[in-house]
Amino acid sequence: QVQLVESGGGLVQAGASLKLSCAASGRTFSTYSMGWFRQPPGKERELVAAISRDGGKTYYADSVKGRFTISRDNNKNTVYLQMNSLKPEDTAVYYCAASNRLAYSLFDYTYWGQGTQVTVSS
Repeated sequence: QVQLVESGGGLVQAGASLKLSCAASGRTFSTYSMGWFRQPPGKERELVAAISRDGGKTYYADSVKGRFTISRDNNKNTVYLQMNSLKPEDTAVYYCAASNRLAYSLFDYTYWGQGTQVTVSS
């Protein structure tokens, strides 16, 4: 069982940066690949970025490549999402999730956080 708690969301202007954190409970964090998803208002939840257990492999959605960076610190049981050059279309609730493998579908993720709101004004 893994419990995930996101933090770091907020209201920012376009062009600004935010860093999201996701703290995991338990001593098995390093055995999970992690993903950041987002769900804009009225839209489906989508994968933004994913990272393998040891951080050696990462994946980014085309819409965030070059602007967002996913990283993890297994000593701190935490995964991060650094978001730069934010755009209004990045506005969404952001969720972190844990999977037994590096996965790209939300259906492959077993554990989910409660989400944190990111709002980008133009």
